[in-house]
Amino acid sequence: MDKIGVIGAGAWGTALASVARRAGRDVTIWAREPDVVEAINTGHQNTPFLPGVDLDPAIRATGDLAEAADADALILVTPAQFLRPTAESLAPMIGPDVPLVVCAKGIEIATGALMNEVVEQALPERRFAVLSGPTFAAEVARELPTAITLACADVGVGERLTDALGTPRFRIYRSEDVIGAEVGGAVKNVLAIACGIVDGRGLGDNARAAIITRGLAEMARLSAAKGGRAETLMGLSGIGDLTLTCNAMQSRNFSLGVALGQGRGLAEVLGERNSVAEGVDTAAAVTALAATLQIDMPICLAVDGIVNHGADIEASVSGLLKRPVGTDSPLDERR
Repeated sequence: MDKIGVIGAGAWGTALASVARRAGRDVTIWAREPDVVEAINTGHQNTPFLPGVDLDPAIRATGDLAEAADADALILVTPAQFLRPTAESLAPMIGPDVPLVVCAKGIEIATGALMNEVVEQALPERRFAVLSGPTFAAEVARELPTAITLACADVGVGERLTDALGTPRFRIYRSEDVIGAEVGGAVKNVLAIACGIVDGRGLGDNARAAIITRGLAEMARLSAAKGGRAETLMGLSGIGDLTLTCNAMQSRNFSLGVALGQGRGLAEVLGERNSVAEGVDTAAAVTALAATLQIDMPICLAVDGIVNHGADIEASVSGLLKRPVGTDSPLDERR
C-alpha cells in the first residue's frame, strides 16, 4: 500500500492526506473544486477548507478522479450524502483488490443506509474498512496526538491498512465491528447539535451530560438493531467521538447547535459556512431509520424536528423532560 488516493479534499480529507504522507506513502488527493487543487499544488495549503496548515509539498492534488483512483488503497472522505454517486463513479476505475477506507459519517437520507451499506451496494464485493473516532481535522493535520478506530471485517486488510496509515501520533486501534463504528460516527453528530442547543440556551452542564449519556443509549439501541456490538460504543468510535463532538466549538455540529440555541436561524448559520454539518441530514435519516426499525430515539427525533421541521426549541425541550423514566440501561426501549 505505497500509493494512497484520498477522495475528497475538505478539512478531514486534507488531514488524512497529511497522515498518509507522514506514514511514508505516495499521496494524491482528489478535489472537486479547481481552486482547492491550485491551492494545494502551488501554495501547499488547503486555504478554502483547512487554512493556516502547511502541507507536505509531496502531496499532489488533482481534479481528475481517475488519477487519484490509481492507487493501492483509497480513502473515501466525501460528505455522506455524496458517497454513493462518488463510489459509483469510481467503480470502473479501481480493481477488485483495492481496499477502501470509508470516512464519511452519516446515514443516507434517500435509503436509510449506513455508509458501509452504500459502499457495498455501489462497489459490490470490495474489501473496505471504516475509519471513525474522536478527531478534529486541524489537530490531526498539525500532528497532535490522536487515537482512532479502524473497523474492518477482514482482519488481514485491517492490519495492512493500519500498517500503511498508522504513526506514533496517529494511533489506529482495530475492530471488526463495522456497524458499531458506523452508528457511533453518524449519531454523535445529531447528539452534538442537541448539546449545542443546550449550551446556547443556557440549560447547564447537567443537561449536557444527560444528553450525552442518554444519547449514548439511543446510539446503542440503533447499533443493536442493526447488528452492531454494544462494547464498540464504549470505545473511540462511540463514547470517544461523542464526548469530543459534544463539548467543543471546533465541532461544526456543536457550534451549529449553540447558534440555534441562541436564537439564530438554521439557513443563516449554514450560509456562513463552506463546510458540511452532517448532523442536519443525519437527524432526518436516523429518525426515519429508527421508525422503520421500531426503536425509540427521542433526542434524535427532537433534533430532527428543530433543524428540519421548524419545531420550537422550548417545546421540544419540554417534550423531552415530560417523557416517562425507566431503568438506566442503554437498551431500555421505554426511553
